[in-house]
Amino acid sequence: MKYGYARVSTDGQSVAAQVALLTRAGCKKVFRETASGAETDRAQLRKVLTELKDGDVLMVTRPDRLARPTRDLLNTLAAITDCKADFRSLGDTWADTTTPHGRLMLTVLGGLAEFERELIRARAGEGRSRAKASGVKMDRPPKVTPHQVKEALRRRDGGEPMRDIARWYIM
Repeated sequence: MKYGYARVSTDGQSVAAQVALLTRAGCKKVFRETASGAETDRAQLRKVLTELKDGDVLMVTRPDRLARPTRDLLNTLAAITDCKADFRSLGDTWADTTTPHGRLMLTVLGGLAEFERELIRARAGEGRSRAKASGVKMDRPPKVTPHQVKEALRRRDGGEPMRDIARWYIM
């Protein structure tokens, strides 16, 4: 079965044009959603992913309707593949796992995204090491000052309940 997924970012926009294209392309059921593409947890996307079965195809008008960041797109495509379903973008022929060329392109993109992630991780680690070597403290800042610690201990020793002392410093 062919499923469609149509998404717009704001309430002022309409999914009507996307729904019409997906319906003309043979989608029997089109899931509609108004949500930012940067959001990774979208109700209708989650719903369509649970309905996909072996041999089904999830179609969108453009890949950015499915996800904005490349990492999220690749994660969503992996979820589709896990269901033994395929993915097809009507506007971008390279994004079509129903063809060998489309699978190759998405595999290459996935490899590039993973490579980029490793480079970022390595650069971040090097930056942390340099910062620590130059004396930068990487710990979380303390929630209370040394003066507040002394004051809390004094109050506790004076018999004040810990619950009352804690409430004083939480606010």
